[in-house]
Amino acid sequence: MVRTLTVSGENTIPNLSKETGYSIPTITRLIGELLEEGIVYDFGKIDTAGGRRPSIYGINPNAFYFLGVEVKRTAIAIGLQSADNKNVKIAENIEYSLENNRESLDKLCDIINNFIDKSEVPRQKIVGACINLTGRINSREGFSYSFFYFEEKPLSAIIESKINVKTYLENDSRAMTFGEYNCGVVKNEQEVLFVNISWGLGMGIVCKGGLYYGKSGYSGEFGHAPVFNNDVICQCGKKGCLETEVSGWALEREIRIKLRSGATSVLTKIKDIDSITVDQIIHAVVEQEDVLAIEVIEEMGEKLGRYLAMLVNIFNPELVIIGGTLAAVSDYLQLPVQTALKRHSLNLVNQDVKFKTSKLGANAGVVGACYIVRGKFFDLI
Repeated sequence: MVRTLTVSGENTIPNLSKETGYSIPTITRLIGELLEEGIVYDFGKIDTAGGRRPSIYGINPNAFYFLGVEVKRTAIAIGLQSADNKNVKIAENIEYSLENNRESLDKLCDIINNFIDKSEVPRQKIVGACINLTGRINSREGFSYSFFYFEEKPLSAIIESKINVKTYLENDSRAMTFGEYNCGVVKNEQEVLFVNISWGLGMGIVCKGGLYYGKSGYSGEFGHAPVFNNDVICQCGKKGCLETEVSGWALEREIRIKLRSGATSVLTKIKDIDSITVDQIIHAVVEQEDVLAIEVIEEMGEKLGRYLAMLVNIFNPELVIIGGTLAAVSDYLQLPVQTALKRHSLNLVNQDVKFKTSKLGANAGVVGACYIVRGKFFDLI
């Protein structure tokens, strides 16, 4: 009953009986119990063509909450979503350093606990938390094989014991995809590719309206396609991955190389070239229209579009979304991606593909994490 009202929205007892298959007396009894517990509200009578006016019932927004946590390299974003799927509170850019050690894990849990304590939402009303991490995540069993893999115990269970809230793990790109799918740029599309170009390069896939995980749960490792003949060692330990030339860390490396070779840019005022960050490069593009930074971004977009065309030919999606940190440069990245994608993909395949930029932006991961908890809680995913 709670699931039906949460997913379908406010409804009457006769309609709830039709949707659930339970008799009207049973629905009436269950609604009465939920009203007493404060989980359901009576929103009053609705007008009808004639006869007795039925009452309409809906979930109390404060009955329970979902917690989403997006863990980035240098910051954390946390959000709470109410039972009626409204974002109650989102805290962005909480200072944090993601390192593969126990101190970093303890700091993560401290930040989550501090957020909950200050949220004024009783901890017992938070039915679950989803933690988004980059890299290889086994969300079914709660393991992270890229960060915090210190013992043969699920990371989700370790965090759960520290924050006293049921905890799930998810790959950051998949969580962002789910956020956009539920309340972002996705409308009615059921076949979607979401490209997350941030520090690394990842992908989320929606297939037949649901997140696609693959056999072992590691789908979407787009950035580790071995497509370049270079000697750059990727974060995965291999050479030639797409991520070595299309990602935030590749952008920093390329900008530094060009500056050392004498290229001019507004970034030259930064004395320590090695300290130049993705955020500074984005600012140079968006706020100062720096020619060097724009050229590097456009080259990166062309490469991304070329290899994205391969996936479009394979999946024939309805929609491709560009999201992540670098999506903030907007058309400087999006246009070369689209141009290369059309040039290298089959006309019969790409003519029906829509191409959009993330609507949720920096909040996509947090929102998606909340929806994942919601899906887990109601056995929807």
